[in-house]
Amino acid sequence: MTTNYDLLREFADSWGLLAMLVMFLGIVIFTFRPGSRALHRDMAHLPLRNDEAPKTLENSEGGRQ
Repeated sequence: MTTNYDLLREFADSWGLLAMLVMFLGIVIFTFRPGSRALHRDMAHLPLRNDEAPKTLENSEGGRQ
């Protein structure tokens, strides 16, 4: 008699591994697909796209107190 653990272990060893491999390959192909370079470059520069300097206590209203 097989237990649930044995059945789940067999599934994870065979079909689970295959499913994870397919998902990994899908993510890699999606990342390196043609035409995605501009999108990735735009996303990489997003944190640096601040037009104004952050407000400090010195350049806020009234100056330093």
